[in-house]
Amino acid sequence: MSLDILNQLESKIQQTVETIELLQLEIEDLKGKNRQLEEQAMNSSGSVTALQEENQRLKAEQQQWQDRLQSLLGRMKDIG
Repeated sequence: MSLDILNQLESKIQQTVETIELLQLEIEDLKGKNRQLEEQAMNSSGSVTALQEENQRLKAEQQQWQDRLQSLLGRMKDIG
């Protein structure tokens, strides 16, 4: 009888060890995915910053053109 109990215990221990090993593999996989997502987030952040800078540059350029046009329209009004 005690041999059966020891065999059952050994079987349960083996199942537990296998479960732990599978969970460790899953943890490593999730850590890798987390690293990838962190890298993507950092890259996206950099892209957003670059786009914001370009947007500011384009707004400044647009303002310059508007100023030039206003100046030209003012000159044309003075002439006419």
